[in-house]
Amino acid sequence: MLGSIFSTDGLLIGTIVPFLFVLTVVVFVHEMGHYLVGRWCGIGVQAFSIGFGPELAGFDDRHGTRWKLCLIPLGGYVKFVGDMGVTSAPNPEETEALTNEEREVAFHTQALWKRAATVFAGPFFNFLLTIAVFTVLFATYGRYVAEPMVAKVQPDSPAAVAGFMPGDRFVSVNGVKVETFGDVQRLVSPNAGEPLRFVVRRGDKDVTLTATPKLTEEKDALGNKISVGVIGVVNDEALGQPHIVSYGPFEAFGQATVETGRIIARTGDFLSRFAAGREDRCQLGGPVKIADMAGKAAHLGFEWLIQLVALLSVGIGVLNLLPIPPLDGGHLLFYAIEAVLRRPVSERLVELVYRAGLFAVLLFMGFVFWNDLFGCSA
Repeated sequence: MLGSIFSTDGLLIGTIVPFLFVLTVVVFVHEMGHYLVGRWCGIGVQAFSIGFGPELAGFDDRHGTRWKLCLIPLGGYVKFVGDMGVTSAPNPEETEALTNEEREVAFHTQALWKRAATVFAGPFFNFLLTIAVFTVLFATYGRYVAEPMVAKVQPDSPAAVAGFMPGDRFVSVNGVKVETFGDVQRLVSPNAGEPLRFVVRRGDKDVTLTATPKLTEEKDALGNKISVGVIGVVNDEALGQPHIVSYGPFEAFGQATVETGRIIARTGDFLSRFAAGREDRCQLGGPVKIADMAGKAAHLGFEWLIQLVALLSVGIGVLNLLPIPPLDGGHLLFYAIEAVLRRPVSERLVELVYRAGLFAVLLFMGFVFWNDLFGCSA
């Protein structure tokens, strides 16, 4: 069993191998999105790389693309014909040196829609990967759910102050209908400090209550400390009636799509709150934290590792859509401006914004590395 292999003690098998597995799958799918759509659009590909730095192994295919595995396994890239480097930045000198045949397949000579589609394909494939993983998991294992019931109200909690009572059944949270207790938790946890309007069924009446979740530190299933909003209500087996909901393939796909959309929305909401200084900086981590989570997930079983792949894939997809060069979202921003102006943005402006964006990305990477190594206690 893969689960038992990954759970073997030792740094190499217990942490590094799961980490490389998770990161390689997510990066490969992201870059494959760029590659497949680029090829479909008739763009030439010079290199497809997993990792950066010196090449460890590789081969050339019949289209002239170099497929390679490199020493530093912290990302990857697709280098199209005419690119300056691994970030799809145009190189005027190289473009001028291209032959007529090469110019026809160079990335930066393509129609705007082809460039935009190729760039967007990376994050989009990350989202498709998450949908695929959840589809398989839901079809195989179903979903564990509990009825949205209040079994107990903790004393002096926001729920107690708001007037919640044992036996209340949640109907909606801020106008969003809920069907399970997990739905309630999903809507409450990211909104610490924000007044929320709850509609609960009490007897044969609907009662509207307002409660403000308080920030509480908890541990997730992998043992990581997380900060979440809670109102102080408890569900139990008697009222919650926890059970497994089974899905057929098409139902599983639908549920997986909805769940992926929710995770994308929560990730975007977290990033906006983080940028506004309303989230704990320790919630962000880099390779060290991901490796630790991968090791813990592998110890719990291969299905947990696959779930981590799905969650990380969404995170990578959303981060890459931020409108900051050299991320995919930065390129898409320039394409949007080009579409409005009906002409490319000046090379000088692109270079200035690109340098600023690259500095911001490097600063962010340094920040998460600091968090990993020194900034946050376990």
